[in-house]
Amino acid sequence: MNQENTERWIGVEEAAEYLGVKPSTVRDWVKKTAIPANKIGKQWKFKKSELDEWVKSGKSAIQ
Repeated sequence: MNQENTERWIGVEEAAEYLGVKPSTVRDWVKKTAIPANKIGKQWKFKKSELDEWVKSGKSAIQ
């Protein structure tokens, strides 16, 4: 099994902590950027590996 199949989803709070920003910043990114997020029910969920790729790509710097 590869990592993508076993990696768990994280919520806005944990994604913010992982990225070193406030949860409100993550919510803004969901609205304004191409942050890799998936809506599950009413909550946004993220995978750390996708967040890493997003940051490395430089897309996180585009506001």
